[in-house]
Amino acid sequence: MQNDNVKCGLTEKSKGLYADDISADAYVWYEKDWQHDEYEHTHQRYQLTYVEDGYQYFHIDQKIYLVPQNHVIWIPSNIEHSITSEAKTVNLMIVLFKTVFEQDFYQDVHVFSAPTVLKEMLLYASKWNKLLAEEQTIFLRAILYSLPSFCNENKFLQIPVPTDARLMPVCNYINANYQYNFDVDKLADKAKMSVRSLQRIFKQETGITLQKYTQLIRLLKSIELIDTKQYTLSQIAFRVGYKSLSAFTSSYYAIMKAKPKK
Repeated sequence: MQNDNVKCGLTEKSKGLYADDISADAYVWYEKDWQHDEYEHTHQRYQLTYVEDGYQYFHIDQKIYLVPQNHVIWIPSNIEHSITSEAKTVNLMIVLFKTVFEQDFYQDVHVFSAPTVLKEMLLYASKWNKLLAEEQTIFLRAILYSLPSFCNENKFLQIPVPTDARLMPVCNYINANYQYNFDVDKLADKAKMSVRSLQRIFKQETGITLQKYTQLIRLLKSIELIDTKQYTLSQIAFRVGYKSLSAFTSSYYAIMKAKPKK
């Protein structure tokens, strides 16, 4: 007998492949203490995910998207993705759409901070959690229609993964030693290329500099440490490699457009 798993209302017929037997054009799925398989999966529905508490990493097409608390991610139809998180608690709301409007926005991945009005709309929509009510269709379509105007995209929440194998030791080293200052000569040695070549190829492959990549990794680690609620902001600043709280706060604000909060 076939043992199908139901996740977000969709039936997993085989590992990572979901069948859609729901007639509603859009519906809401909200869970606390979210647990999700970390392998790649895909489904035909378009997906809007709001992270109410905690944070998640979405692995999509050679990029890792960080979606912190009070942020949303939009994922188009039939896009393979996997999800990971080390957060103590992850509370998510997912809205799944069968059809979307004919705009380019809906065909790309987007990550952005949820403005207050969107959070209020999602909070209101949570009353239809795991229900298929006719009333919800019009309201959820209103959310869908408004997304392009709500989107103030933060490109720095996208962590690029280079395809050039020579760069992977460099990325791995930065990920393991982000709290230290290191010179580019050492990174060039790991890539077995000159400093100039490393800087040029890394920027060409990822779209950002080595310095910006290191800053992003430090940001990710700081968000993870903030989530543990075990450290002060000053302790976190030093743990991720900053010499002062003010330097950390400035770097955090430059990317998140908000000050770090305990």
